[in-house]
This record gives sequence, C-alpha cells and structure tokens, in this order.
Amino acid sequence: MSAPPSSGPVYKRVLLKLSGEALMGEQQFGIDPAVTTRIARDVGDIQAMGVQTSIVIGGGNIFRGVAASVRGMDRATADYMGMLATVINGLALQDALEQQNIQTRVVTAIEMRAVAEPFIRRRAIRHMEKGRVVIFAAGTGNPYFTTDTAAALRAMEIKAEVILKGTKVDGVYTADPMLDPKATKFASISYLQVLERQLKVMDATAISLCMDNKLPIVVFNLREAGNIRRVVQGEPVGTTVGM
Repeated sequence: MSAPPSSGPVYKRVLLKLSGEALMGEQQFGIDPAVTTRIARDVGDIQAMGVQTSIVIGGGNIFRGVAASVRGMDRATADYMGMLATVINGLALQDALEQQNIQTRVVTAIEMRAVAEPFIRRRAIRHMEKGRVVIFAAGTGNPYFTTDTAAALRAMEIKAEVILKGTKVDGVYTADPMLDPKATKFASISYLQVLERQLKVMDATAISLCMDNKLPIVVFNLREAGNIRRVVQGEPVGTTVGM
C-alpha cells in the first residue's frame, strides 16, 4: 500500500547522495541544466514539507580520480582533482536550487572561501535548522576516500536519519539489471548481504560506516520525478539497506 499523498514526512533530516553522472542527463559528460532544475524541484518538494536536507554529490561527470590513477596519474593528485570537480557540481546545483527560491549553502572540505564556506559541523547543522539546503562538496577533503564514504561520514556528523541514494535504477538487484534480464530487486537487504554479495550500492567503507552506526540507506531511481518526496513520505520506493 502506498502512503497517501497528503501524509507527512517520516524523516526529518536526510542526506541525499547523488553521483556526478546523475547531472549529465543524456550527455556524455558535463552538466545538463534541465537535470539540475528537475532535481532542484524535487528537493524543493521535501523542503516545503519541513524536511532538513543536505546533499553530497560526486564528480564523475567531470573528472574521476580512480580512472585517472589507473592511467598513470598519481592517485592523490587525481583524487584532489576529483574533489574539485564535486565543487563545480555543487555550485551548479546551488544555482538550480536558488532559481527555485531555495536558500542553499555549498560547504567544502577543501577551503576556498571565494566560492564556498569551509565545513564546520555546527554551522552546517544550523543552516539546515534555518531551512537552508546544505551541499557538502570536496568529499572528505582526503584522497583515497570516495564521495560515498563522504556521504556516510557527513550523514553521521549532522545526525541525518537516512541516506537517500539516487541512482539510474529503481533499487538494489541480485545482479546488474542492465546486463542480466533475470536480475530481481530486493525490497530490503542487510548491510552484511550487500558486503558479502559485493553489490554496488556504495563502497565497502561507506556501507561499514552505516552498519556500525545503524544508518539506513534507501536506494531509488532519481530520474523519476517525485521519487525523493515519495521516499521521504515512507512509500515503498526502491530498496532499503539496513540491519
């Protein structure tokens, strides 16, 4: 049974994890303004419900550190470049949100005061309490850590109740549904099953962090308008990763 549209949010504070690729739309790289506008409208829906919202976004649509290191670039240097790509995405998303009249702050783990605030935990929480969307950019500020791990870390720090992981598919499957037509979707799955089966929900460090702190992850299709609101209202959208 789906929750009625008028039902209130079941989560009061959430962290939305987006891949950089989510911003590409049908392009091969870069940022599609139509996509950032649609995401901004969806975020506006839950902001209007009084949900305190934060976002962690990847940089894979611009630069992927791991891929560059495989081709011979120093891994730490490549990862720092990837972190800077997440700042570019954060600024693009901030612009889209502000065009929807949603107050937004980009908060970065690498200091660059001309374009974003430095990450200070209590200040970030205060922004959310005042109804501002907080976009966490530049990952953890450290190489060798992914934006998945950054999402898990920031979610713990701000005491988010759930990580909403927006993807191209509508949940977690037994195999890649794009490659295996027999793949079946899980309604829910445990952290240990995700780790044992090596399912590509988030990387192992992020999953372990969430497991240690009992933080649920909801994996859902970001491309379907309104899905963020449906998840926040408790409708059975996507797959829930928990204990």
